[in-house]
Amino acid sequence: MSASILRDSTTSLYEQIAHQLLEEIQRGAYEPTGKLPSEAELGQRFAVSRVTIRLAVGKLSDDGVVERKQGKGTFVAAKQVRHGLDALRSFHEALLLQGLKPSMQVISHEQRPVPEDLRGLFEAADDCLLLERLHFVDEEPIALGRSYLPAELTSVVWTEVEHQPIYSILESITGMPVTRADLAIRAQEADKSLASVLGVKRGAALLVMERTSYFANDRCCDRTTFFIRPERYAFILSGVFKSANSR
Repeated sequence: MSASILRDSTTSLYEQIAHQLLEEIQRGAYEPTGKLPSEAELGQRFAVSRVTIRLAVGKLSDDGVVERKQGKGTFVAAKQVRHGLDALRSFHEALLLQGLKPSMQVISHEQRPVPEDLRGLFEAADDCLLLERLHFVDEEPIALGRSYLPAELTSVVWTEVEHQPIYSILESITGMPVTRADLAIRAQEADKSLASVLGVKRGAALLVMERTSYFANDRCCDRTTFFIRPERYAFILSGVFKSANSR
């Protein structure tokens, strides 16, 4: 890659370098790892001091284009996932629709008594399945899903369906599609366990999406809580204004 900066330009050197690096990032020059050259390498390439390089990379970092990982270097920032709230879709499907390469890993699954606070949802059921799955994008953890599901799913061989969405598994086992879901979104600090699984600092803010799903007969079939890294995920809801005459 050639370095072409104008030293007599009114635009500062670090801004020119930041702009050139941005163009290279947009062209995919640092794929597949996303790692940028070191400050020393960039300084040699552009024939400027490390202070100037640090300012250029700092501008890209402030703009959310790159992220610095301590002890590893500077990387192109991962794209933020946008989850539309105007349609019923699984968490996994929301990732697929954006052209990403998501994967899932089963952390644990066990049959247990329905928790007291969920007895109103899972009526007439003594037991349920507690399933935990870790969601990845580009092999980086993005969310932990903790699901309470009908006991019928206890017989599922989870290693064989590890990468299938919950909704498709529910329909294949019960023969009934999921027809609606209620969502609640809040924030929560990562405890020691969540921090370890998601690769964040303890106490870091997480997005929490609580999803309660139902079959057409109004039977609850899924209560899943997703603990999500917010720097990688955003919830989007589109709406239109209605005039007073249309109400």
